[in-house]
Amino acid sequence: MNASTLMWGVILGSFGMGFFVYGKKQGALIPLLSGMGLMVFPYLISNLYILLPVSALLVALPFLVRS
Repeated sequence: MNASTLMWGVILGSFGMGFFVYGKKQGALIPLLSGMGLMVFPYLISNLYILLPVSALLVALPFLVRS
């Protein structure tokens, strides 16, 4: 794990925490799952070219899918 992957992990994890807390308080499943994915996914994938598009999809998912 290099510095850029670690920094992206921290940034995406903070977005994930925000989505997770919002989804838990509102009872919304999509932001909750998206937040969990953003918190866990950066630690499982070390390739930056895979990490960024998948993370962008997870960030956009609560805005695209309204439950």
